[in-house]
Amino acid sequence: MNAALRETLSPFRHPCGGLKVRIAGEACLLRCSGALWVVEHRTLIASDLHLEKGSAFAVRGQMLPPYDSPATLAKLESEIEALGPARVVLLGDSFHDAKAVNRLSTDDRDRLVRLAVGRDWIWLEGNHDLVALAGALDALPGRVVTTTDLGALRLIHEPQPGEQPGEIAGHLHPAARVAAYGRGVRRPCFVTDGQRLVMPAFGAFTGGLDVRDVAVAGLFREPPMVAALGRDRVHALAWDSLR
Repeated sequence: MNAALRETLSPFRHPCGGLKVRIAGEACLLRCSGALWVVEHRTLIASDLHLEKGSAFAVRGQMLPPYDSPATLAKLESEIEALGPARVVLLGDSFHDAKAVNRLSTDDRDRLVRLAVGRDWIWLEGNHDLVALAGALDALPGRVVTTTDLGALRLIHEPQPGEQPGEIAGHLHPAARVAAYGRGVRRPCFVTDGQRLVMPAFGAFTGGLDVRDVAVAGLFREPPMVAALGRDRVHALAWDSLR
């Protein structure tokens, strides 16, 4: 494939400045990729990569195209190249199951190692990858934690009940359904009230939970802002505009 055609077909060809917000006073950028950029801390955060989900289904006899891990890592690599983070935090469920690390191809494992060079690389434990991460650090870069603080922010995989100022969490894979081009469109989204943030899933093979579900909506005392991922920008949506 020649360079011009590759550029034409590349899903990453449109730069995305994202949507600027403050979470608990910290300046943040909600990126089109579904990643979060914490500006002053030069930290890139992505949640729920679910690497090797396709191969997990294949083991059970349900064949899916085996391209989810390369696609997800290519998107992560694109964000790292664009932002040059000092720190990368993967917010849990980075791997789909306990044996996912062993199913990673050599190329994908090497790519992870290269991406981590020269930066602080942090894996948060999620409900899917507790076992996977426990024995993976001989093959993967970085360190594993349950939670970590970043300025006024507290990073954790699963949102905690009650008011949690500064909480950045994943786990729920929020998605919003909106009207576009005369039809309903369902898009992954961020959800925030300026005090806490629930992140969309970053992985290529991840579903979504409607933001109006009580598991998401119940985290907020007042209707939050929904920030839906578009191709070249993040769209801020009012709660009452959702379908």
